[in-house]
Amino acid sequence: MSTARKLRLGPLPKTESVKLTITLSAELKATLDRYAAVHAQTYGERVDAAALAPHMLEAFMARDRGFRSQPQKRQ
Repeated sequence: MSTARKLRLGPLPKTESVKLTITLSAELKATLDRYAAVHAQTYGERVDAAALAPHMLEAFMARDRGFRSQPQKRQ
């Protein structure tokens, strides 16, 4: 693992998952692929954009103060 460079998204945890299909722009997919390559180089484990996206979304929502300030609704 490289100590010279840290990514906001750390090593990926193993979690239970639910499939969700989304459509991305070609540019965003290329950017995710580049991020995946840097992530693999940094943490020594190959990962693809599809595996990264859920963790990126989770991290984004966890840091969104406006979202976190909303009361949780039970489903």
